[in-house]
Amino acid sequence: MSKQNEEQKSNKRRRPRRVSNFSEIMVSVVFFCALFLCMSVYLVKFVATSEQDMINNSYNPRQEILLSRNYRGTIFSRDGEVLAETKLDNDQNETRVYPFNNLFSHIVGYSTQGRMGVEALANYYLINTNTSINNKVANDMAGVKNPGDNVYTTLDVQIQEVANEQLSIYKGAIIVTEVSTGRILALVSHPDFNPNEIDEIWDDLIQDDSSSVLLNRATQGLYPPGSTFKIITALEYIRQNPGSWKNYSYQCNGRYVKGDSRINCYHGANHGSVGFETSFAKSCNSSFANIGMSLDREAFDKTLEGLLFGKELPLTLTYAKGSVQISDDMTDDDMIQTSIGQGKTQITPIQLNMITCAIANNGKLMKPYVIDKVVNDEGNTVKNFKPSAYGYLMTEDESAMLTDLMVSVVEKGTATKLKGLSYTAAGKTGSAEYNNIKGDSHAWFTGFAPAENPEVCVTIIVEGAGSGGDYAVPIARRLFDSYFKEKPMTN
Repeated sequence: MSKQNEEQKSNKRRRPRRVSNFSEIMVSVVFFCALFLCMSVYLVKFVATSEQDMINNSYNPRQEILLSRNYRGTIFSRDGEVLAETKLDNDQNETRVYPFNNLFSHIVGYSTQGRMGVEALANYYLINTNTSINNKVANDMAGVKNPGDNVYTTLDVQIQEVANEQLSIYKGAIIVTEVSTGRILALVSHPDFNPNEIDEIWDDLIQDDSSSVLLNRATQGLYPPGSTFKIITALEYIRQNPGSWKNYSYQCNGRYVKGDSRINCYHGANHGSVGFETSFAKSCNSSFANIGMSLDREAFDKTLEGLLFGKELPLTLTYAKGSVQISDDMTDDDMIQTSIGQGKTQITPIQLNMITCAIANNGKLMKPYVIDKVVNDEGNTVKNFKPSAYGYLMTEDESAMLTDLMVSVVEKGTATKLKGLSYTAAGKTGSAEYNNIKGDSHAWFTGFAPAENPEVCVTIIVEGAGSGGDYAVPIARRLFDSYFKEKPMTN
């Protein structure tokens, strides 16, 4: 065979290899092009949806750039009262001023030494400006900053004042929300502070390890729920006994004993023969310990997950997660304690308020929110925030049953101080023991009004006060009174 023929055969053998190499290169090119396209789409989406988070990040220098051009906008109550504003002197020096001093300290917050409350939530809007081009040109020529956009909150000054006055010298928290929308009308946490003095008191606050002044107890305070947890235990019993729960009966002699475990009714009360409704209305510990011991624990645990225990809350404010432990291997004593909201069970007032709002709203939870709209310095709306639903925590039938039980608490149980008023109310009291000293308990109330067509929900905890019926219910009454007295003027 000639040398030429051998070369031709050799070339033929090499050609498929060239094609193979070309195919591999094309596959790689297509792969990396697709990868680049995906990364580009993700980056555009991330920037579009996370712009506020990026600007609010303390490491982002763009904040300083914006603040060098704009001064911080004003925060208003829902009816237009100033809650925070930036005042300028003749030399254009800025001072952040809070006209109500301590009143809105935790919910409006502060904007120096970090940020808190609405000052943190609305930071992106407050440091940006949508003033007109003409104003920007005029301000630039005059060498002055542009006004930041203004934020209107959902907060009601009158209700906030009543809540603050009623909580008085006690530590604790109060939350007032609109049932059908999730608007936060009032949020008070004690002890409080004056945000006008935050720079002066900051070092003392952070150096004092025992101080909890900066803690927003309404969203971050974790407490044993006490008898308010019987709402949840009652819901689980109804779910597990759909056809027979109304036939439940128990003979209360003031205590429940199971082996070495024992629980007493509050103040040693002896409730006698009680059905399910009376057990709930009178807040009978013995009966609810009996109910708790009858429950399937795996099913109960699923209900607790559905009520957001240990889960993320649909809330933009900083919060703590509630927790409760239910398992097949837990001791009888732990199960008894859990059934009445004691033991290792922990909840924040805001989570209890959410559960209560869902009951009042046919089982559907509306996401709590505090920013209503953003406007520029000329009053033109930049952005509206509308109510949005989280979803159903329970069925409509279950919410109706729990509402009836909570009405019985007002009509013939531990919250009769809310009975016979110009409006109807539904609720549940709680006296949550928090140490081993007999009689030491937090006073709870959570409920809504009117009972037949709920509009407003109130959740209260007064630390170390004692009975919920004696201390928290009268506060709830004054808050409901304030809401219904004011309502015609705000519509």
